[in-house]
Amino acid sequence: MTRAAPPAPPPALSPSLRILLVLASSVIVLAGVYFARELVGPLALAIVLVVICEPVRRPFERRGWPRWTGTTAVILLAYLVLLVMGLLLWVAGVQFAQLVADYLDKLRGSLDDLLAWAQSVGLDQEARDAAAEGLDPQTILGFVSRLGGTAVAILTALFFVVSYIIFTAADAARYRDAERVFGRGRRPVLARIGRLNTGIRRYYVVNASFGAVVAIIDGLALWALGVPAPIVWAVLAFVTNFIPNIGFVLGLIPPAVLAFVVGGWPLLLAVIAIYCVVNVVLQVLVQPKFVSDAVDLSLTLSFFSVIFWTFVIGPLGAILSIPLTLFVRALVLEGDPGALWLRWLSGDRTATPAAAAREYLPHP
Repeated sequence: MTRAAPPAPPPALSPSLRILLVLASSVIVLAGVYFARELVGPLALAIVLVVICEPVRRPFERRGWPRWTGTTAVILLAYLVLLVMGLLLWVAGVQFAQLVADYLDKLRGSLDDLLAWAQSVGLDQEARDAAAEGLDPQTILGFVSRLGGTAVAILTALFFVVSYIIFTAADAARYRDAERVFGRGRRPVLARIGRLNTGIRRYYVVNASFGAVVAIIDGLALWALGVPAPIVWAVLAFVTNFIPNIGFVLGLIPPAVLAFVVGGWPLLLAVIAIYCVVNVVLQVLVQPKFVSDAVDLSLTLSFFSVIFWTFVIGPLGAILSIPLTLFVRALVLEGDPGALWLRWLSGDRTATPAAAAREYLPHP
């Protein structure tokens, strides 16, 4: 009896068709993330917090203590980080709302002076109307009051983050046994996950360090210039430092507007000059280099990731842009030997032919 011939393997896809399939799949996945961003954003934040706090587990493991003690320490530290950041934002928001109410009359006077100047330089009526509408004190007060309407959404997101932290911290303890359970064959995958976690921790250590320096210098400078509530603007400078590249602008606008209200053009220009010297030098020129070296991402990709992830999952995407980009690169590119060129373009300094040969060789 003759044996049936084995079925012929399916024809290989052409490179162009593979690229189209990858692009189509990426669009579908990103569309799903976009529509589920209210769930995905808190989950991503919880995972990042657990990754940052994970090293606190090691002393408990070295002492041979039960696993739940290390997990509890990770959860408590993550909650502490979340609580401190939340308190900083709450204090800054409350004081900012109070400042707007206190300086309402001066803001109206500054608005009138600005409109008079616009008319003197020949700006047309439409431009002046747009400026009046955007700078109208009632409009600003209405914006501040509408911030209270987001309390329910924020509390809902915090509930998810708090819950996710518990689950991810417990799972992280179990995942540490992966190599023992599955053997050395999974070592390359575990090595990529280890590099991803290390990159995330390095990124936030660098950002927190530079953010603290920038916040202290900005706060002292604003205090010396007599700008009201310098501590609020120092807190804002620290928080916005976690937004790559454009965080400097977001942290500058509120104190600059307030400086114009209380001190006119000279104080406004002084605040802008100080922020440009301090923040541009540290945040725009020095810090991106340290961040790029810490996470192996190109400066161009770091800047683009802020815009991209903010569009996909909202404001939280600006803070999580670098970790999310590192995750996508590890998931999509680092397991594919044919993506070495793309990894190198993204800023990965380990993506060289010699390093790739060692990475993709089978492990005994």
